[in-house]
Amino acid sequence: MKATPGTMANPSRAQHDQTVTVPGGQGRAVAVPRGSRVHVVNTGGGQVVDTWALALPEGRHHMSMSHSRPAMGRVNPRAGDTLVDDTRKPILDLLADTSAGRHDTLLAACDAARYAGLGHEGWHASCADNFKKAVLEAGLDRLDPPDPLNLFQAVDTDEDGAFTLGASPATPGSKVVFEARQDVLFVVSACPMDLIAISGPEPPRSINVLVQPPP
Repeated sequence: MKATPGTMANPSRAQHDQTVTVPGGQGRAVAVPRGSRVHVVNTGGGQVVDTWALALPEGRHHMSMSHSRPAMGRVNPRAGDTLVDDTRKPILDLLADTSAGRHDTLLAACDAARYAGLGHEGWHASCADNFKKAVLEAGLDRLDPPDPLNLFQAVDTDEDGAFTLGASPATPGSKVVFEARQDVLFVVSACPMDLIAISGPEPPRSINVLVQPPP
């Protein structure tokens, strides 16, 4: 079953798999019941995906990168790690990863100020705007995007702490698989960044999100 924009934040116990196709440069949100598995599939390869999880029903608490880093004991998550919310409660388990394992927890979502700072004039699609739109369409009144988990994003640091943004090495069809530890609104943005080649030479590309109900 393919979801449409406007999927309400109601974590009902679905009986069938649900697939959400996210067009390149856009965002979507889907309610995910506790115990469900979420596959984020890099359909065409090389696409960075900003990712959030808001605890339902209110969406007041969220997956937090600053709390997850000490919980994981590392900066970049790997299969077997647990991400936590801003009260340090487990919210997502990263069960499997068939990509190159490059996932960033340091960078904020791109927004209007980011594109202006890169010299862009006028409006530009952004992950921050995609988050706001997807969350509102899902029925939650929350406009402040937390720092995302930037799936498939390559960020390299040197011995002085300086970092560089590289092109995502994720191959076509590679994916990560999460299990929800709480009822969550799972929000993704197929990042529209095209001024820095983080998603390769021809961004943005569509991705798929597959939600499997608990066994």
